[in-house]
Amino acid sequence: MVQDEARSRLALPAIAVGVLAISAAAIFIRLADAPALAVAFWRSVLGVLVLIPIAAVRREKLPELRGFGWLVLSGVLLGAHFGFWISSLDYTSVAASVVLVCTAPVFVAILAYLTLGEKTSLISFAGILVAVAGAVLIAGDRSVGSAALFGNVLALIGAVTIAVHLLIGRRARTGGLGVLPYSIVVYTAAALTLLPAALASGDQLWGYSGETWFWLFAITLGPQILGHTVFNWALLYVEASVISATVLVEPVAAALLAWLILAERPGLATALGGAIVLVGLYLLLSGRRSPPAKAA
Repeated sequence: MVQDEARSRLALPAIAVGVLAISAAAIFIRLADAPALAVAFWRSVLGVLVLIPIAAVRREKLPELRGFGWLVLSGVLLGAHFGFWISSLDYTSVAASVVLVCTAPVFVAILAYLTLGEKTSLISFAGILVAVAGAVLIAGDRSVGSAALFGNVLALIGAVTIAVHLLIGRRARTGGLGVLPYSIVVYTAAALTLLPAALASGDQLWGYSGETWFWLFAITLGPQILGHTVFNWALLYVEASVISATVLVEPVAAALLAWLILAERPGLATALGGAIVLVGLYLLLSGRRSPPAKAA
């Protein structure tokens, strides 16, 4: 019990580290000279290859067959999230893409209410409406090109898929499954989901330069391991909506990095809409008072 309480106290700082790690994801993806679905595929595969030796050393138990389908579904949704969101970066700005994909808390709150009975306060409901208004404003910003609307829609689909992934993941983690077995199964399912999609699209999966492989490994060790895997661990101790809502920092950090590294300045509608979305997400988080889940 003491150990569980100590881990619970570490959950929020760990999530903060995860948010900082995933904030660099869009920048690393832009720097990697590889197709979107290929990047999504390799970050999943390399994530599995990094975690398997650690799980073997720790002698982690394999997941039971009961509930295995939920793990696979969680991985399929994560693969879909990677595919849609990374593809969105080919059509719209980093700032717009990251802000829109960070509307996941809106969908988490709605789905948690419908499926888990988690209550949504008036403040949270107001936050949802504000965030949606900001997202609509961003979606109409075509300052980065005529294809921006398509990219913005892809980012929103990425938000929906990661929201469902988080909810299913919380169900699996609160059932007592360790973070390493959970992550290995989920990342494997994500990779197997992305592989046929990448092949069907004709994306090149190998033959990259050393620099591109460097950025693919950076995506794996940073956003994938320190980001998503840390989130997977924290799902045992905090509710999915809290984890998704802590990404308030990500759009700001990602937009700043894009400005400094890629010389990509967000359009006026994206900047204004982004600010509105962040206000909405803050209200959403402030209105949620459910206690975190305890370890089984």
